[in-house]
Amino acid sequence: MFSLVCLALFVVSASAYPQLHGSTVVNSDRSSAINARLPITGDDKNMLSAVGGLNFDRNKHLQAATAGLAYDNARGHGLSLTDTHIPNFGDKLTAAGHANLFHNDNHDVTANAFVTRNMPSIPQVPNFNTVGGGLDYMYKNRVGASLGVARTPLFDRTDYSATGNLNLFRDRASSLDFNAGFSKSVSPFMRSSSWEPSAGLTFRKYF
Repeated sequence: MFSLVCLALFVVSASAYPQLHGSTVVNSDRSSAINARLPITGDDKNMLSAVGGLNFDRNKHLQAATAGLAYDNARGHGLSLTDTHIPNFGDKLTAAGHANLFHNDNHDVTANAFVTRNMPSIPQVPNFNTVGGGLDYMYKNRVGASLGVARTPLFDRTDYSATGNLNLFRDRASSLDFNAGFSKSVSPFMRSSSWEPSAGLTFRKYF
């Protein structure tokens, strides 16, 4: 499966501080997303921000709406707490964190983890948890790889993913990246648990 993703980043500022950072995403299947981050308080070492986002399908119907708080540290550590409302499903409350394990001029290694409380509005479906984590590696901010795993005990389901990223072009205003990987889900309720390939391009434009 091949997908093309176009991502534009923008900054809106009524004064020197705070600044509203946002992004828009358009996929090859015409689904899209809008995301925003507004700093609330902090300094050059620590920052607490309000975050939010909207996801739409190819027909511009709302698929998910997210809002929450995020804390970021200049050393590459961070925490977030977000609630995502999904029409015709319910809500997902997610606590996530990431920690930079190693960083120099050539290499960057970051670990991440999350726990999600799924709260369906569907009758007869109980609340359930999903937990997961992963590891991200980047070489000279140009070549990278990610490994991830998530577990949903209610469905006895485990999801695995492995992806790679290559920066094809970068300047002060934009960048173009190629990404490819494999993912699979394992559960006794699924007929197949084979690895599924994916690939795509991501274009970023900074304003």
